[in-house]
Amino acid sequence: MSMSDKASATARVPRYQNLGCIGLEFRNEERPAIIDLSGDTPREISYRAYNDACDAVARGLLKRGFQPGERVGVLSGNRAEFLEAFYGAMRAGVVPVLINILQPKDTIDWVVRNSGVKLIFTEAGVRHLCPEDIPVVEFDDATGQGYKAFQDPGPFTARVPDRDDVAFHAYTSGSTGRPKGAMLSHRAHTWVAETISTDRDFSPDDRMIVAAPLYHKHGMNSIKCVLVGGSTVILMRKFDARKYVENIDRYKLTVVSGVPTIFAMMMQQRDLLAGKDFSYVRLATMGGAPASDVLIDDVAALFPKAEIVQIFGITEVSAALFGPHPERKLERPRHSIGWPVAGNEFRLIGGADENFGTLLVRGPGMMNGYVNNPEETAKRVQDGWYNTGDILRRDEEGWYYFIGRSDDMFVSSGHNIYPLEVELMLERHEDIEQAVVVPIPDEIKHRIPVAFIVRRKGSTLDAEAVKQHALKNAPPYQYPRQVHFVDSMPTNTVGKIDRRTLETRARELQEAAKA
Repeated sequence: MSMSDKASATARVPRYQNLGCIGLEFRNEERPAIIDLSGDTPREISYRAYNDACDAVARGLLKRGFQPGERVGVLSGNRAEFLEAFYGAMRAGVVPVLINILQPKDTIDWVVRNSGVKLIFTEAGVRHLCPEDIPVVEFDDATGQGYKAFQDPGPFTARVPDRDDVAFHAYTSGSTGRPKGAMLSHRAHTWVAETISTDRDFSPDDRMIVAAPLYHKHGMNSIKCVLVGGSTVILMRKFDARKYVENIDRYKLTVVSGVPTIFAMMMQQRDLLAGKDFSYVRLATMGGAPASDVLIDDVAALFPKAEIVQIFGITEVSAALFGPHPERKLERPRHSIGWPVAGNEFRLIGGADENFGTLLVRGPGMMNGYVNNPEETAKRVQDGWYNTGDILRRDEEGWYYFIGRSDDMFVSSGHNIYPLEVELMLERHEDIEQAVVVPIPDEIKHRIPVAFIVRRKGSTLDAEAVKQHALKNAPPYQYPRQVHFVDSMPTNTVGKIDRRTLETRARELQEAAKA
């Protein structure tokens, strides 16, 4: 294969021009677009009511004097009003900025200043995080000064954006330094929304549960799939494993989605799962991190008629990078993140050959750049290619596999160790629920691997058994020199395992052992 791997077909031409208008063709339908579980009782919002609310937000912004291209923030937990404000703003050409509610107040203040936000849509529980000098519209305010009063009901014709007009800002997690704000265009994300919804066959018959935060790409991409397909989203305020399982059963969901941690926690609710027939689930997607063989097998057994799909997306480039085989004639191999989606170009660099290395991407979902950060933009994007920092492998047929983050890889005695490879090997042990491998310093080998393990319930697995399993199933340099057992893994604000916290803990335990 050549160094530049380009999908053979051309990218789809989006049927929408304004991203805020996805789902607009269903505007006269009374069936639910959203079943909002954020309050004490479920709220059903029809496609008619949802679209009317989006238009009312757009009219409200224009009534307040907002001009196309100006920024508004959305600082809120999951709820229907979040979506109305987000998509309604875009209909007016105003740019919504997604703000993580779990960030410190000073970081939120920095994001607001960095983007030039002039107004914030928020809710009572997090209003104290808003900068004092920025006007707010509070979803819960019943005094006549809040969201309902802000809206201006009536017909509205959405603005037709120019080709590269920014649709919204999405900020990275900021695990190293300040978060970076990706400017994402209408052109890029109408293409993304339609591509992933079509590739996953979303239709009005589908009901999908979303518990991931809407300020993160995983949750918002799920919403886009729903709206393009004319489906229904069951929207949880936050993830709760028991409620998640109960809602799958109650609403007879056809699509379930989340990071692998969500599925692992769901599988632990054995009393709720026992005896249930989930054959109505047709699709289970896992994104944000790879899943082990054990977890995939457990999910496949629980949802016997579901396609189990591991997805891979990047905020700056899109979630529509990999999908099914274009002719659907080849079955996706286990652990593969998919086949190149039409319109994208890939290069793998820095590896032993052109089939292994750090992924560079060029495609229609590319961001416009980082907000007020030309230095970082120039560092990441060169000649139209975005350096993902992710290490991938391509097999002989053309399927791709995620190996790990380049900044997670470490060297031990001259050997490159990719933690994911070791973790997947460890999780093949029947008594291991989850495994995370991190490095600690070593005077001779430079760094050595340490494993944190969550045992299966009732297991008496010990550290020596873990080490022996590794020595039997992997090269000797990969086996963990220390094994620490934990009840659960720490996670970050979007549910991914927090490796940096575990690495710090491993070093602390190393120092304590020396004392």
